[in-house]
Amino acid sequence: MIQAYISIIAGFALLTFGADRFVEGAAVSARNFGIPPLLVGLTIVGFATSAPEMLVAAVASLNGNPALAVGNAIGSNIANIGLVLGVTALILPLHVKSRVLVREFPIMFLCIGLGLMLCLDGFLGFSDGVLLLLGLVGLMAVTTWLGMTDLDNDSLGNEMKSHLNRKMSTARALMWLVAGLVLLLVGSNILVDGAVAVAEFYGVSDLAIGLTIVAIGTSLPELAASVASALKGEPDIALGNVIGSNMFNVLGVLGVPALLHPTPLESAVLSRDFPVMIGLSFVLLVMASSWRHSGRVSRIEGICLLSAFGVYQWLLYVSS
Repeated sequence: MIQAYISIIAGFALLTFGADRFVEGAAVSARNFGIPPLLVGLTIVGFATSAPEMLVAAVASLNGNPALAVGNAIGSNIANIGLVLGVTALILPLHVKSRVLVREFPIMFLCIGLGLMLCLDGFLGFSDGVLLLLGLVGLMAVTTWLGMTDLDNDSLGNEMKSHLNRKMSTARALMWLVAGLVLLLVGSNILVDGAVAVAEFYGVSDLAIGLTIVAIGTSLPELAASVASALKGEPDIALGNVIGSNMFNVLGVLGVPALLHPTPLESAVLSRDFPVMIGLSFVLLVMASSWRHSGRVSRIEGICLLSAFGVYQWLLYVSS
C-alpha cells in the first residue's frame, strides 16, 4: 500500500513538472513561430494545462478504468473553481478586466451543457466522444476568432507578452515541449497505477478516486500557474487558465474515455457531480461579473469557494 502512495506522489510530481515544461515549451514555440500572444494564452496554454487530465484519462481508459477518467474530468473542473481560484483569491483578490474573459463564460456554459446533454442517457458512448471532440475543434475556432477581434485592445494579450520567456530559443522551447510530454506520459501511468491500487485496497469506486485524489493532483498545474499569475499582478491569466482548462476538460478529457472505452455512468455523476460543477460555475460567474463590483473576486469569496470545495470533498467521503 505504501508503494501505491509513493506512486501517486511521484506521478503528481512528474505531472506538475512535466506540465510546466510542456506549457512553457508550447507557449514559447508558438510565440517564436509568430502566433499572437493573446491566442497563445487562450488556446495553447489553456490546452496544455489540461494535458495532465487528458493523458491520465487516456491511460485510465486504456487500462479499463474509464470511470476514473470521467471522475477526473468533472472533479478537475470542480477543483479548478473551488480549490484553485479559492486559494488564488485568498492570496490576492482577482480583478477581472478582460472583455474576452467575460465573453468566454457563455462558451464555458455551452461546453458544460453539451457534456451534460450527452451524459443524460447514463452512457458515454463512442458517438458522444466524437461530438465532444468536434465541440473541442469548434471551441478552438471560436476562441481564435474572438481573440483576433480583440488582438490589439485586450489586456490579456499584453499580459501574455510579458508572461512569455523572450530569451528562449525555438530549439530549446521544442526540447522542453518534448521533454514535458514524456514526463506527462510517465507521470500519468504511475499515477493511474497508484490510484487504482488505492481504490482496490479501500474498496471505493474508480469514480470516487478520480473525483478526489486524481482530480486534485492533476489540478496542481492550474493552481501553481494561477497563484503565480496573481502574485505577478496578472489576474486575467489566472482566471483565464481556469476557464480555458474547464472548457477543455469537459470537451477533451470527457471525450477521451468515450472514444477509448465507452462506459455506463454511475448515477452519482448526474445526481451529484454535474450539479456541483454547474453550481460552482454559476457562482464564479456571479463573482466575476463586472456589474457587481467591477469584476472582483474578493478574499471572502475565495474563502466561500474553498469552503464549498471542502463540503463537496466531505460529501464524497461520506458517500464512498
